[in-house]
Amino acid sequence: MTKKWGAFLSVLLLSGTAAVAADWAGGFKTVDTDGSGTIAQTEYDANIGKLQIDPVPQFAAMDADGNSSIDGDEWAAAEKMVKAFPVSCKSSSESWCPKQY
Repeated sequence: MTKKWGAFLSVLLLSGTAAVAADWAGGFKTVDTDGSGTIAQTEYDANIGKLQIDPVPQFAAMDADGNSSIDGDEWAAAEKMVKAFPVSCKSSSESWCPKQY
């Protein structure tokens, strides 16, 4: 497991959610309320609940380049990781994997 993947999984587990990821189609535009093409932390915090994503990744885990915003590429990468999380858990006996997966 890469360091980035492990850190992302740790953040997901700390978020306290644990179910299959919802459909992310159009989600970026829903959260990017000012239409800037990036999602600021305030936009994320105020709007991520509208998408019913589960598990909900933490903003810092999605902001791969650390510039305090999430762009389309970071959003797509996070979507892939969130959707892969239950699959990885099913094939793992590691303690980081919640039992419901």
